[in-house]
Amino acid sequence: MSNIGKKPIKINQGVTVEVAENNLKITGPKGEIDLTIPQNLEVTKNNDEIRVLRLADDKKSRAFHGLWRMLIDNAIKGVSLGWERKLEFKGVGFKAEVISNKLILNVGFSEPIEVKAPGGIEFVVSKNVITVSGIDKQEVGQVAANIRRIRPVEPYKGKGIKYLEEVPRKKLGKAAKAVIGSTGGV
Repeated sequence: MSNIGKKPIKINQGVTVEVAENNLKITGPKGEIDLTIPQNLEVTKNNDEIRVLRLADDKKSRAFHGLWRMLIDNAIKGVSLGWERKLEFKGVGFKAEVISNKLILNVGFSEPIEVKAPGGIEFVVSKNVITVSGIDKQEVGQVAANIRRIRPVEPYKGKGIKYLEEVPRKKLGKAAKAVIGSTGGV
């Protein structure tokens, strides 16, 4: 049995969970998420905890057991606390601003790039940090990845958009390689 799948999910205070056959409706102070559970899994609710059970022991059921337990746990955390992902941009003349649910990025292209926030996603910009927040962890992560993909960090000067905790690899330039190559030979 899956070690993750067999752990019970604690329902946070202020969150309500409704189980109806293969549908799960999770409502909290930040919003509401509806999940459709696969046929080979069963979700049971007792007081303030949820358990995910396998109905079969085939490979697909075993794979989905832990996955769906984590998806339900992430949904409960999302509607109570929310999820956020922070991106940092660095470069001469790089700017970002939020105008009516759109993120406007000036990151070295001839025209600014507009990123519309999908439903449930919010953008906040402070200095050189963009915060993407929402209740759905998957959607927050995908929107942040799409923003990062606009101008990835280049390895020589380090300019571009990166996750706040990311440490990009730096490469030496030609001049530094020439100096190291001439003094390193024995």
